Amino acid sequence: MLRWTLIFLVVAIVAALFGFTGIAAGAAGIAKILFFIFIVLFLVTLIAGGTLLKKK
Repeated sequence: MLRWTLIFLVVAIVAALFGFTGIAAGAAGIAKILFFIFIVLFLVTLIAGGTLLKKK
């Protein structure tokens, strides 16, 4: 998922450089959403992994 975030971020930067503001805004919005989903999943995994290790 982090890979897709980086891809959309690069698309947004390239589109912004060429002046395609609508495409840049859309790609940046998607990158931001994917990044926050990635962070949430990462934190859930850390918390779940920590609790699983403590139970053993």
